[in-house]
Amino acid sequence: MAKSSKSRSWIAILIEIVAVFFESARQGSRRRTWHQHVVPYNNGWAVRREGNKRITSKHRRQDTAIRKAKRLARKYKADVIIHRQDGTIRDRINYD
Repeated sequence: MAKSSKSRSWIAILIEIVAVFFESARQGSRRRTWHQHVVPYNNGWAVRREGNKRITSKHRRQDTAIRKAKRLARKYKADVIIHRQDGTIRDRINYD
C-alpha cells in the first residue's frame, strides 16, 4: 500500500507541474501583442511594436512611418497607435 500512495503523490506532482506550465504559457501569449506605435525618434519618426524597447524601423517623415505601421498591423490584425511629437496619442487605427 505504501508504494501505491507514493505513486499517486508523484502523479499529483506531475499534474501540478503540467498545470503550472500550461498556465504560464497561456498568460505569456496573452501579453504579447503586435500593436504598432508610431513614435518620435531623434529628428524623425519610428515604428515600435508594443512592449519592445527596440524600434522596428526609422523614418524621416511621420506619414512614411504610418504606412509601415499600417502594413504590419494589417498583417498581424493589430492596432496602429500614432503619437504626436510630445508623445501623446493622436490616433488609433484598428485592423482586427
